[in-house]
Amino acid sequence: MAIGPVQLIVLGFNKPDFHGEIIAELERLRESDTVRVIDALAVHKDASGEVEVAHLSNLSDDEARELGSAVGALIGLGIEGDTGMVAGAQAGAEAAAEGIQVFSDEEAWDVLEEIPNDSAAALLLIEHHWAVPLRDAVAKAGGFRIGDGFISPLDLVEIGLVTAEEARQLHELEHASAGTS
Repeated sequence: MAIGPVQLIVLGFNKPDFHGEIIAELERLRESDTVRVIDALAVHKDASGEVEVAHLSNLSDDEARELGSAVGALIGLGIEGDTGMVAGAQAGAEAAAEGIQVFSDEEAWDVLEEIPNDSAAALLLIEHHWAVPLRDAVAKAGGFRIGDGFISPLDLVEIGLVTAEEARQLHELEHASAGTS
């Protein structure tokens, strides 16, 4: 297959204080051929819920032209007008015409709705290069993906993977900026 497993990761920021560490880590992962950032958007939601969007990416100019605004198309958010939304709708219609079920309204994820007002988010569409051989081996054996998700560090205590103190520290690290526990 031409592309590895793809994941949309949404990272929230109450008061972003960027110093290049996120881009540097994504670049390191790209250089090691672990992941490729297909597209990335920065979204700011003001106190009344109005959304501003900016493109972020470590793609080359050629890759950016080839892929367009993939995140915008995926979540139905048109970047530079409604181009992304139209491209996503066309791709979905073509898939449906070919008998491919994209997803139902019940399965839809309203990414923008989940971003709190008066905060920012980075939406990263990532291709997992490391997972291509595993995905292909599973398919060759007749397997398929049923589901996936990240597991909270707090849930790892119950299976003995981390101590309660380690889980608390990881949980606080993941939720420190959000002000949630």
